[in-house]
Amino acid sequence: MKLYDLAMVCRSKNAGPFQVTIDLMFTDEASYRQVLEAPCFTPETIGGLYQVPAESVAIKRFDRILTIKVVLPRRVPSGSPGDSDVYGSQQHFPLGDLEI
Repeated sequence: MKLYDLAMVCRSKNAGPFQVTIDLMFTDEASYRQVLEAPCFTPETIGGLYQVPAESVAIKRFDRILTIKVVLPRRVPSGSPGDSDVYGSQQHFPLGDLEI
């Protein structure tokens, strides 16, 4: 099952010019926990998907609202030459496609 199938919301946005956040929101605790406990849901795997060092990937959990926020550095600063997504709104696709 893909992460897209478990999360009610999977979206990305800029967190300043040098970082992107990916928000994962769930409707039930079982799906939320399934993702958090998945062996593949790690900074190493996510770093590989986005071609950034694992130590620069932060996974922040918000248990009370069944939400996970993944923060990672942008490979190219927002608005600089070579940036294809100034707002960071299309960066969730590799993570959403992750097989859980």
